[in-house]
Amino acid sequence: MISFVLIFIFSLIGIAETIYLISKRTASKKVICPVRGNCEKVLSSKYNKIFFVPNDVLGFLTYISISFISIFLMFGFQPITFWNLIIKIIIGGATIMSFFLTYIQWRIIKAWCFWCLMSAFTIWFMAITLFLIQF
Repeated sequence: MISFVLIFIFSLIGIAETIYLISKRTASKKVICPVRGNCEKVLSSKYNKIFFVPNDVLGFLTYISISFISIFLMFGFQPITFWNLIIKIIIGGATIMSFFLTYIQWRIIKAWCFWCLMSAFTIWFMAITLFLIQF
C-alpha cells in the first residue's frame, strides 16, 4: 500500500514537471535550467519527439496514467491483478525509454537537461519502488 502512495507522489512530481515543460514549449519560451547544463540544446533536438509527439506530452500522459492506476491500487479497485500488471508494464516501458533518452543526452546530443534527468530519476524511483513491492 505505501509503495503505491510513493508511486502516486512520484507521478505528481512528473505531472508538475511535464506541465512546466509543455507550458514553456507552447509559449515558445526558454525553460529555466537550474543547474549547469544545456536544456535548450536537448529540448530542441530531433530526439524530443517520438512518432511526431513531443516527449513532454508523452511523459504527461504516462504520469497521468500511473497516477490513476496507483489510486486504483491504493483503494483496491478490481481487478487488482490487472491494474498491477498494467502499472508494471507502463513503468517498465517508461524506465527503458528514460534509459534510452538519457543515453541520447550523454552520447549523441552531448548535453544534459535538468528537467529530462529529473523525469528519468522520477521514473527510476518508481521502478525501484515497484521492484521493492515484490520482495
